[in-house]
Amino acid sequence: MIYSLHGILKVTEPNFVVVDVGGVGYGVKTTLTTVSTLPPVGEEVFLYTYLHVREDAMELYGFYDASELNCYKMLISVNGVGPKAALSILSDHTPEQFALCVASGDAKALTKSAGIGLKTAQRIVLELKDKVSKEQVADGVTGRRAAPAAVATGNAAEAISALVVLGYPQSEAAAVISSLDPSTSVEDMIKAGLKGLASNL
Repeated sequence: MIYSLHGILKVTEPNFVVVDVGGVGYGVKTTLTTVSTLPPVGEEVFLYTYLHVREDAMELYGFYDASELNCYKMLISVNGVGPKAALSILSDHTPEQFALCVASGDAKALTKSAGIGLKTAQRIVLELKDKVSKEQVADGVTGRRAAPAAVATGNAAEAISALVVLGYPQSEAAAVISSLDPSTSVEDMIKAGLKGLASNL
């Protein structure tokens, strides 16, 4: 498994880049969001990666941060959602926006991405929301700190669910969000939560 690439950016195209690592050029499929965050060609770059293995090919996918990688892995775990569809969604939605769509049940927002119909969008929301619920149940069963989420309501509850969608433990997400002003918007809570969780790593 190739976890990440750190090298010189050689080529950028829509949804595709080439990174030179020690003289070897790695072709990496990626999102428009990631491409827009990269430095100019010739400069140093770091990407989190996912190696997708098929019978007839091995394809490398790259992402600007761990949250986008987590979203990608969750998307391709959904029945009927392949790498191309996952890249399409993450090209139109930041990890925060995607997590908010799932947490709030807004399947329609996902249909704005090319190749994503309403049934597929609804399946994504249903399956990933179910994963959030299972993780919250697991927190209670294993004795982890689930109390903050249990009392969270409104924007805080949505923000906690969104952070869990992004791959963070429910108890840690709840601890960070519970310290924020309840009147803060859900998206701002998610952004603040990501910063707080990253500083805890």
